[in-house]
Amino acid sequence: MARRNLFQPPAPPPAGAEKPATESKSRFPNTGAMSGVKSTLKDLSSNAVREIPPELIEEGGPRDRLAFSDADVAQLAESIRLHGQQVPVMVRPIAEKPGYYRIVYGRRRLRALRLLGLPAKALVRALSDDEAILAQGQENAQRLDPSFIEKSLFAAELGTSGYETAVILDALAIDKPMLSRMQKVARSIPETVARRIGPAHGIGRRRWEELADLVNNHDLDLVALAETALAQAAETSDGRFAQLAEAAAADLRKAASGAEPPSPALPVVSEDGVRLAQITESARAVTVKLSKTDAPEFARWWRENAEAELRRLYAEWRSGPKAD
Repeated sequence: MARRNLFQPPAPPPAGAEKPATESKSRFPNTGAMSGVKSTLKDLSSNAVREIPPELIEEGGPRDRLAFSDADVAQLAESIRLHGQQVPVMVRPIAEKPGYYRIVYGRRRLRALRLLGLPAKALVRALSDDEAILAQGQENAQRLDPSFIEKSLFAAELGTSGYETAVILDALAIDKPMLSRMQKVARSIPETVARRIGPAHGIGRRRWEELADLVNNHDLDLVALAETALAQAAETSDGRFAQLAEAAAADLRKAASGAEPPSPALPVVSEDGVRLAQITESARAVTVKLSKTDAPEFARWWRENAEAELRRLYAEWRSGPKAD
């Protein structure tokens, strides 16, 4: 079944104006959760809009944007001040806090209304968690297409929050191979680094994957590298990504040019002659490889007890004499 493209952006409105929502002509797959969402944008033109004080609306839940700046919020607030709130936000009641609501979509509008001290025009819908995520994705079809890294982090957050794979696929309009690629990037690029770079709309999937491969294949400390590479950060998020990617490549070139020959592997043999492990050392790591062929039962025991044993050895090292 073809998936709906939730992130196909429409023609952009004039700069600075609040973007009106339009109903998409395509439809979600006919599932229970989808059917509860398909009519949400139609309700924008109905009389089911309420005014709710912003302080009664909470902003929890997965986010599909890395950030929006204070300048963006201020610009939207000025548009709303001049022309009024043209597009309602969507909220859902918080069962455990009667009278309070949780935002489904429209976080930037909500922040602008808070800045103005105005009540929020809101659609109130009793949506399940799955339906709220699908509505959030559907509404994004009407606005700026999230970047690859934003969608990757959003997918990762949905996964760790317990959403089923089918819901994540439909919310992002992707297939399983693409979800796997996004998860790989989200695992490899520390979120703190991604947020420091920003959405980077001009940086596509391939370049994010290349950076993730550098991290995985060469054991790069991207957090430390970002501290130096972005000390004088470019103004745009695309520029910040380029700075970090170039710093990562330069770090690898430097390591390769001054690399010493690898140390020979050190075999570890038991007193009765069983080959237990092999120790190798590089500039970045010491690796212990246990033999599943020569000592399979020991390798299995080590896998189950490695954490406790390493902590014991570390504590023993801490308490004993150490060379200067």
